[in-house]
Amino acid sequence: MMGAHHAMTGAAAWIALTATAGHGLGIFPVSPSGTITGALLCAGAALLADADHGSATISRSVPVLGGFVTRGISRVSGGHRHGLHGLFAIACIWLLATGLDRLTWQLPGFARPVDVGIAAASAASIAFAAYALGLSRKSWPTAWLIGLVAAAGITVFTPERPDWFVVCVTLGYGVHLAGDLLTTGGLPLFWPWMPKPPRAWRTVPVLNQLWTSGGYLAVPVLGNAGSLREWALLIPVTGYVGYGLLFAALAEVGVDPAAWAR
Repeated sequence: MMGAHHAMTGAAAWIALTATAGHGLGIFPVSPSGTITGALLCAGAALLADADHGSATISRSVPVLGGFVTRGISRVSGGHRHGLHGLFAIACIWLLATGLDRLTWQLPGFARPVDVGIAAASAASIAFAAYALGLSRKSWPTAWLIGLVAAAGITVFTPERPDWFVVCVTLGYGVHLAGDLLTTGGLPLFWPWMPKPPRAWRTVPVLNQLWTSGGYLAVPVLGNAGSLREWALLIPVTGYVGYGLLFAALAEVGVDPAAWAR
């Protein structure tokens, strides 16, 4: 799945999980401002798995250093769609997010400790999302400016749920893997264990696409990454995100969105 599409599906997943109105499931309810800020962060978190790709959004969002870091991560993880694209990686990102969630700093003049871990991770993730979605017009300084401003807003309008950051980042990462699972490339879900299918399996059409000879698993309903089917899916997803953010914004300023719609 393409970078911008990963970001958009991440935002959609957070809105669906947190919104309590008719367009959301309300499983993890937060305030309208929490839905907005979390959607931005979740969009960025949905790009993190591609830190193993030297040409991905993360690499292009940070000049020089980005390419150096992503190439290093790629070597350590075994290459693109290897170590960072399995269930073990989701567990690791959950642990990392938990650690960042607890990283605070008591600044002079502030009534409560500042969540520096959340702020730093949010700035980077949202900068990646802004770059991928074209909000910065492919300008990395603009993308980071958006990320820093949004991170500042998150520190002020932090959702009231104490574990929101961990859920948001882990959800975005998981949505990325789900998106790639729906393409022909598939995923090594159980990495570093990559069991190979029996020889007879490899000769059966359709089945050999669900479990490839390399040990990758896929449900390739979207075809290749960037296919027309993928673009067709993103049309309603983008509309859903726009509607969800508008609904949350109206609710945040005290306007009843249902009454406004009537």
